[in-house]
Amino acid sequence: MGQNTQLCDIGFIGLGVMGKNLTMNLVDNGYKVAVFDLDYHKIEAVVAQDQYEIETYGNDPDKSTSSPRVIPCSSYTELLSKLSSPHLIILSVPAGEPVDDVCAKLIDAGIKADDIVVDTGNSLWTDTVAREKRFESKFLFFSTAVSGGEIGARFGPSLMPSGDPYAWTRIKPVWQAIAAKVDPKTGKPIERFEPGNPVKEGESCASYIGPNGAGHYVKMVHNGIEYADMQLICEAYHVMRTALHMTPAEIAKIFRQWNQGVLDSYLIAISAEVLEHVDSESQLPLVDIILDKAGQKGTGLWTAMSSLELGSPAPTISQAVFARALSGLKAERVHAAKILPGPVIHELSSKEKQDVIQSIHDALYCSKICAYAQGFQLMNTAAAEYGWELDFAEIAKIWRAGCIIRAVFLQSITEAYQRDEQLANLLVDPFFAEQIKTYQGNWRKAISFATLNGIPCGAFSSALAYYDSYRLDVLPANLLQGQRDFFGAHAFERVGKPSGKRFHVAWNEPNRPVEKL
Repeated sequence: MGQNTQLCDIGFIGLGVMGKNLTMNLVDNGYKVAVFDLDYHKIEAVVAQDQYEIETYGNDPDKSTSSPRVIPCSSYTELLSKLSSPHLIILSVPAGEPVDDVCAKLIDAGIKADDIVVDTGNSLWTDTVAREKRFESKFLFFSTAVSGGEIGARFGPSLMPSGDPYAWTRIKPVWQAIAAKVDPKTGKPIERFEPGNPVKEGESCASYIGPNGAGHYVKMVHNGIEYADMQLICEAYHVMRTALHMTPAEIAKIFRQWNQGVLDSYLIAISAEVLEHVDSESQLPLVDIILDKAGQKGTGLWTAMSSLELGSPAPTISQAVFARALSGLKAERVHAAKILPGPVIHELSSKEKQDVIQSIHDALYCSKICAYAQGFQLMNTAAAEYGWELDFAEIAKIWRAGCIIRAVFLQSITEAYQRDEQLANLLVDPFFAEQIKTYQGNWRKAISFATLNGIPCGAFSSALAYYDSYRLDVLPANLLQGQRDFFGAHAFERVGKPSGKRFHVAWNEPNRPVEKL
């Protein structure tokens, strides 16, 4: 990027798990990076890793004289002095106050108005919008949401950049170089986990999302879908483990079979690996010694809150958040288990078990469609509310590789939005409508089976309720509006009358006349 080869192309601040791996990804792709962290041991670790990889994987015949690609810095001032101008500085620090603190330190160190600072943390999107305004006279604040965990960061994440369009023109070649790549013909990830040998071919999973805040909002929804997807898989596991009395290894084998078809995804693949793993200390399946209390970092909650604020239904995402909260009530659940009865689970024949397993597969697929439909519907509502122009085909494209919810399924979503850019909901796309038509019978059977056996399947059930609510042209909200008008004079619209015309029944008057408002 800079003409002075003695200076670094990029400054990187924050060398935790994600920062360290993003740094190594950058240097693999030919960028020289100046690094800083408050913990100097982290600086030493990434410098040592750089040297090791140069010596082990470098192409220079005289590896001992290969120049370092990672340059350590002991202060913000030194970092700026090591960079070619205008500066490009990437942050990988915890969301919230640490981002503001680093920005303030960079201002004190002499950052210029045409320098770019990129926040790659899991920041709340409204904080990102506020920061762009706060720092606009000091430097260009840009955001890029990153998905893919430490392996994705190292060898190719999914990147959701947003902010000033001019800043994007400078950042674009960097992000498109380090992002995950997809085979344009098949839509499948091109995966290569070799230091010093990054993937160069294929479509890059980095695409400009929109104004500042848009990228972090899209990543927030991505994480909400991730919550739902994970919970759906857990419910499928729970039914097989509890009602079918299958071992973790047997369920892992089923998941691996499923991963060869429409459910092919990263989350199914890693679920199989977790279920197969045996704890070295107890010699029991690892999943049996992991305490059943799920953690969360807030992005799923933020998604659920946004759906409520915007009036865009996302019940499966919300249910996944509630499921994690319920799992946290471990002591209460242990006490309740001794008091609250459930149904008796009966043994099934081999043929009956196979039928149930197939129904669970179909329920997982249909529920997954609904979870993604809710997420994309929420993004569509947010775009209208906040004035963004989101390209949903492009968003689905950059989620096909690198990110946690990457799946073959996303190619079908891309194609759906390519067929109709104004698609109101994935459920009405011809392909997905046909998929639901084909598999919904087993979807309903799976939920019935789980319910009759006392196994909670809130994510499956909420997805089906969403689908049934969306497909019906008349819902019981007419009675609800009558109730609201009775006790609170909230008024209602009438069938066959112009939209927006309001009516009220004078409930306490004789004959209860209808009043036009």
